[in-house]
Amino acid sequence: MKVLLTGANGQLGQALNGSVPEGVQLVSTSRQELDLADSKACREIVEFHRPDWVLNAGAYTAVDKAELEQDLVMAVNAEAPRAFAQAINEIGGRLLQVSTDFVFNGQQGHPYQPGQQRTPLGVYGCSKAAGEKAVEEILGCGVESRCTILRTSWVYGPVGRNFLLTMLRLHRLNAEVGEPLQVVADQVGCPTASFGLADACWSVIEHSVMGVQHWSDAGVASWYDFAVAIGELAVARGLLSQAAHVLPIDTSDFPTPAKRPVYSLLACSDTQKKLKLLPKHWRCALGEVIQLVDA
Repeated sequence: MKVLLTGANGQLGQALNGSVPEGVQLVSTSRQELDLADSKACREIVEFHRPDWVLNAGAYTAVDKAELEQDLVMAVNAEAPRAFAQAINEIGGRLLQVSTDFVFNGQQGHPYQPGQQRTPLGVYGCSKAAGEKAVEEILGCGVESRCTILRTSWVYGPVGRNFLLTMLRLHRLNAEVGEPLQVVADQVGCPTASFGLADACWSVIEHSVMGVQHWSDAGVASWYDFAVAIGELAVARGLLSQAAHVLPIDTSDFPTPAKRPVYSLLACSDTQKKLKLLPKHWRCALGEVIQLVDA
């Protein structure tokens, strides 16, 4: 089986590269090999390699910066998936489109089901929702379709740019000067380790699970909870000699260019059964990832 992977140098891409199942021929492409803003290049690479699956793990993910770069964001997050779907529709194959909890507005206060209506808030969420809609229109949206949309939330890993690595740096800096670390406590979701998400992606392909699916680690957290746990586990591992004191703040105390869903927990139980995978609690997964962070 041949799988064409985009975003190979990203945190999910690296996890996917490090966990390729036996029997899979992986064609990895980073930004240098494939510019996702170039729809023509996206179609041509599928036509050239003719993969059984395109695993689109690449995306524009700078949520706040996206408010200022709408054309680029839409090109990468909406038009690239459309181009992959168009090529697959012509030559065959399947598409695994990795998506996000940001396609929801976070106002309902209980976990979002895969089949719920998309209600994005900002440019980033709108672009990912548009990408989902494009591949569904071309390849179908049910169990008989040729695409899988795998939504996830709060992805982090030992590499790249993510909340874990940012918090480790801020814990160290703030502890050194005796200043508390202020973190938003009224946005709720679930952190998802890149390694577990990679396993879910490979399981989608192994079991040919189609349609819209949700995957995250287990449990519930605010960004404040996540930041506290990072400090505690980093000290226990010896990455930090001391964690900063973390103060919970409201979203209104930390304004950002892009609005974020205040509650974006995803309902994942149905997908877990289909993939035959049990998620780890987010804090357990965090402890394992912290073991892999360079000291």
